[in-house]
Amino acid sequence: MTFSLLSAAVLAGASASASAAQTTAVCDSDHFQTIVRPARGGIEARAVWLDRRLAQWPGVENTGRFKLYYSPDGRIVAPSGGMVSGAAGALSLAPYKDALAPDLAQRFKYVGKGVLLAVAASDLARLPDLHRQQLVLVQEDANGKVGAATRLQAAGALDDLYAAAELADDLGAAPSHRDTTFKLWAPTAQRVALCTYDSGGGRAKALDAMRFDRTTGIWSATRKGDLSGKYYTYAVDVVADGAGLVRNMVTDPYSVSLTADSKRSYIAKLSSARLKPAGWDKSTPPATVKAQTDMVVYELHVRDFSINDATVPAASRGKYAAFSQAGSNGMKHLAALARAGMTDIHLLPVYDIASIPERGCAQPAPAGAADGETQQTLVRRTAATDCFNWGYDPYHYNAPEGSYASDAFDGARRIIELRQMVMNLHRTGLRVGMDVVYNHTFASGQKEKSVLDRIVPGYYHRLNAAGGVEQSTCCDNTATENRMMGKLMIDSAALWAREYKIDSFRFDLMGHQPRAVMEQLQARVNGAARRHVQLIGEGWNFGEVADGARFVQASQLSLNGSGIGTFSDRARDHVRGGSAADTGEDMVRRQGYINGLVYDPNALAGERAPADLMQAADMVRVGLAGSVRSYVMQTWKDSTLQLAAIDYNGQPAGYASEPGEAVNYVENHDNQTLYDMNVYKLPLATTGAERARVQVLGAAINAFSQGVAYFHAGIDTLRSKSLDRNSFNSGDWFNRIDWTYQDNYFGAGAPPADDNGKDYALIKPLLANAALKPTPADIAFTRDAFRDLLSIRASSTLFRMRSAQDIGQRLRFYNTGPTQEPAVIAAHIDGKGYAGAGFAGVAYFINVDKLAHTLDVAELRGKRLRLHPVHAAPTAADQRAATSTYDSAAGRFTIPARSAVVFVE
Repeated sequence: MTFSLLSAAVLAGASASASAAQTTAVCDSDHFQTIVRPARGGIEARAVWLDRRLAQWPGVENTGRFKLYYSPDGRIVAPSGGMVSGAAGALSLAPYKDALAPDLAQRFKYVGKGVLLAVAASDLARLPDLHRQQLVLVQEDANGKVGAATRLQAAGALDDLYAAAELADDLGAAPSHRDTTFKLWAPTAQRVALCTYDSGGGRAKALDAMRFDRTTGIWSATRKGDLSGKYYTYAVDVVADGAGLVRNMVTDPYSVSLTADSKRSYIAKLSSARLKPAGWDKSTPPATVKAQTDMVVYELHVRDFSINDATVPAASRGKYAAFSQAGSNGMKHLAALARAGMTDIHLLPVYDIASIPERGCAQPAPAGAADGETQQTLVRRTAATDCFNWGYDPYHYNAPEGSYASDAFDGARRIIELRQMVMNLHRTGLRVGMDVVYNHTFASGQKEKSVLDRIVPGYYHRLNAAGGVEQSTCCDNTATENRMMGKLMIDSAALWAREYKIDSFRFDLMGHQPRAVMEQLQARVNGAARRHVQLIGEGWNFGEVADGARFVQASQLSLNGSGIGTFSDRARDHVRGGSAADTGEDMVRRQGYINGLVYDPNALAGERAPADLMQAADMVRVGLAGSVRSYVMQTWKDSTLQLAAIDYNGQPAGYASEPGEAVNYVENHDNQTLYDMNVYKLPLATTGAERARVQVLGAAINAFSQGVAYFHAGIDTLRSKSLDRNSFNSGDWFNRIDWTYQDNYFGAGAPPADDNGKDYALIKPLLANAALKPTPADIAFTRDAFRDLLSIRASSTLFRMRSAQDIGQRLRFYNTGPTQEPAVIAAHIDGKGYAGAGFAGVAYFINVDKLAHTLDVAELRGKRLRLHPVHAAPTAADQRAATSTYDSAAGRFTIPARSAVVFVE
């Protein structure tokens, strides 16, 4: 398809509907990209626009003269030592001597030192039009010979020129009774046309030129009538570096739904009755979370939940619809968790995912020996075409994923069925959280599944010094510090909260977002939902934004006081042992608090000093105290310190201002499951029953910790991924869950070689060891003991106190300091006068040792403590815990081996 195929009327901005037969061919092209005028080579973008007037060129000195060349078809060539060719003209830029405004200096502090240039005041009015062309900044000598040449990173200029776009509240398709309006922000496009279709697969019905608003950079078109249920795409003519002037056929970044495999955007008014399941408007979430610390979360993947559940109709397995089967094994499991005290289901991504085929996806059926490679060979062969992926590959942020719908071709079905899923979870007593991945996209540049970059090249992604896209998050990093990318994230989260009644969000790699933008998002989602929506996320500090290099991050150490929660690795690493990066024998050697450090060494552990266990116990206490900065604790070195003064790998162990800012976990979708980690670390002779008890100890530490309690689905059924350290693309086979409680799928074959092959010599003998596979009785014990832990946490707000001040006043650890018995955690929480406490106080003990221990706690002498009613009940899962004793006169407690016990008064 060539440029000339669009009629003169379309190019002039008039309607092309009347001549649709002649012009709609552009809409029906099989090509996602057409080169209108090819480029003559690519040029790095090393200069940076700071605003509409100023540009900084790192590494270049103020010598010679500077010109800004422009070309409407992207054909500029600027060879070093030669003359510029292919340009339509040029502007002269002059060095800027004044100091930068503070906001610009702060935003662009990461830009390297170099000449600062300014556009002449008389030329400023030309800049908006020139940004729709190729721009190349050249340093040349008096004879016009090129010394250096670069493109310019444009976000600073576009944010300044089109700031008004941030206030637009109607991007996307907006159908009404009279007409349907389409709006797309594309300030650098030369032309944009709208293609509309009656179906997701038929030929286009109309092609309409869109009108450009010079104030906002938004293109718009209006068609008569309510086009709900129909489909659309855009034809965007834009200059792309290295390609030239291209026509990109793209879907809408603000799509609310799509046809199969995201080929076309779907037109819908989400408030329409036809898109709502029966009872939707009256459906409300359970009122179980009064404060963020009330959250007890179960992290669950939509497909994992039911693909292996024979009690779900075959057509509904792996789909949203599985959550409508109230009598299925999976839904009965979730209902039991809700009754015990689970408050939230957090779903791995359910927005439109680029890496899952929505039609004809492969469903391999592996088989083989417990340590065999045939299973992973088959899974790897179809990894790019099968029905499974975790979903951290965003395609369209505002549209539900189609592979989970009963009909991916019908844009309405995924909307209705996702809403049905949310409503059914709410009816089960569970709030619904959503995992969101605004920190990167699946693709950038001119790749087919790059949506944002093919509309506004170089704007939506965070760029490195040469203008390439940063990829520290493993994919193409977005730049939410840029006005319209930040707006897209905020608008998207608000849509999910408003239109799908999402109760909370979990942000992937949230440390790559600015804190200020996250706080704006918090306000917007609260307003959209008309209630407080909890925000939690990964606050890891790394990559090009690390240590505040570009902005104040939404990271662990930078979010304190915001009320936004981050995952805490403080207790996690010490509970499990080692780190997620461990490979080879380090996975065995580096034992943790619950799996044998010092007191039960495995064959590779060697002799460890008792101080190592004391130090680990202190870090577990940090987690139990909610990782709050201000909490004061006696350490194993006999100092009394605030948690902020205790070292954790060069950082403060206590980092949160309030407990709701800490999310406690010992297992999630990333890395090995807790069961698999314990396979490595526990001595091989450890029985299945004892392995189950160690699993419960890990869950107990989480359940007793102040802050948000976060659990991975299957932690309560000893879930194994056959030692897979990264199951994001390992298919259904390595991600299965068994809701009949007969199997945990340990020994399902050697895990995929890509991430695990280097450790096969260690992995295969373990998988072949049948003694390491739990029995159904082991699974049942873990399941029931886990529910008891949930009931204990739910029984009292003392396990989920509201403030750091409450924790400081009421929580006390005993058995601390250099003379402690380090295998036992002992704590008391004063409940007198505390709303929702339920008891005058609670005392809990966690004995990770293989032996029983007796502790004398002088501070607890004379208290009228008794076993928690959950432990004392005839139905209590852990009968060993029920044998714990307390001598009030002596303040003496005897805690059985590998037991977590709670006393109440």
